[in-house]
Amino acid sequence: MKSFKQEKIFYSISEVANMFDVNESSLRYWEKEFPSINPAKSAKGTRQYRKEDIEAIRLVYHLVKDKGMTIKGTKRKLKENKEDAVRNEDIIFRLKNVRDELVALKDEFDEMEKQMPAPLPD
Repeated sequence: MKSFKQEKIFYSISEVANMFDVNESSLRYWEKEFPSINPAKSAKGTRQYRKEDIEAIRLVYHLVKDKGMTIKGTKRKLKENKEDAVRNEDIIFRLKNVRDELVALKDEFDEMEKQMPAPLPD
């Protein structure tokens, strides 16, 4: 799953599929299986995903893709202890974002170091 910053109110199905690196058909399937994923639809039937939908997808993605749970197991987990699943996924999501920021900083420092002149010999 790619990290993202919430910038828009609505996202298209292709944008959300790209965020999670999944097929659009997976999102449509998860929408049928998990009532918490309920994007608005335009008059033409185009899905418009909101922040709440993306958070629900993020949780399902974590359980299915990261944890390797089945759809049935994911449904059971969310029914039995959704708060725990949400808390754990949120911690992991935040840690991944911190890691991404640290890697970006390291890359910037490495680039700055390359541009610095060589030290003078003693």
